Parts: sequence; structure tokens; C-alpha cells
Amino acid sequence: MSEDYIKIIATNKKARHNYLIESEYEAGMVLVGTEVKAIREGRVSFQDAYADIKRGEVFLRQLHISPYKYAHNDNHEALRTRKLLLHRYEIKRLIGKIREKGYTLVPLQIYFKKDKIKVLIGLGKGKKLYDKRDAIKQKDMRRDLDRERKKHSN
Repeated sequence: MSEDYIKIIATNKKARHNYLIESEYEAGMVLVGTEVKAIREGRVSFQDAYADIKRGEVFLRQLHISPYKYAHNDNHEALRTRKLLLHRYEIKRLIGKIREKGYTLVPLQIYFKKDKIKVLIGLGKGKKLYDKRDAIKQKDMRRDLDRERKKHSN
């Protein structure tokens, strides 16, 4: 096993469609035991999840981690607010950027890295509808070109 073994658990597919991601940050997440077990099973949903900064700390909100089915009384709350662990200089940089108009923190991925659960958060600016249409058009054109190349190479 390599030193930086990474196993992706969940990816926020809507994030790159709805936001133009300018920079990415890797953050640890403060979790309780049943949350870790539920994440290992892949029971995570990014729908409406976002991160924000309060009193110099970063929190992940609206991330849905389903309750662990084998826990009885002390199961976690599915949509609870979870603290993210970042370096102080990264938080200061994010505070400066978020003060600018239109920037937000969006969770992109949850993954295991050396047996620790990490979250990849992106600093993004919301796309306009015409930007989304243009991105879809570019993606379709790329797919058509690849299809034509594949057809002519055989």
C-alpha cells in the first residue's frame, strides 16, 4: 500500500456544474464514531451542503450522513453541523476571499487518506445560466470529437 493511499467515498457532482472552482483545500472533519462507520459504507449525500466560517472556524453544514444502521441509542444526527480542521493561514485566506462578492465554500469530495476522513472543499463563484449552458455545449463537443477520433482510429 502506498504512503498517500486515497479512497474516494463520495463526490459532489453538482458542485463543478453550479460553481466555478478557483482553489481547493483539504480539510479534516470532526466526526463521532457512528458517522465514521456510516461514511465507510458510503452513506453520504452532498445535496445542499456548504461550508461557512464563524468566529475563525470552518463548519460544514447540511452534509447528510445517514444514521448507522447497527447503532442503537447513541446514533448521530444526520444533518448536524460538523467542524472542519484547516490551518489558521488557510482560514484567514478563505475569510479574505469570501468577503469578496459571490464566493462560497463548496464541499467537492469526501475520501479516506491514510485512514483519516478528509473533505476537499472548493472556493467557488456561482455560475450564471449561460455559463452552465456553455459548459454543457463544450462537454458535448469534446465527447463528439472523441467519438469521431475513436471511429477513425479503428
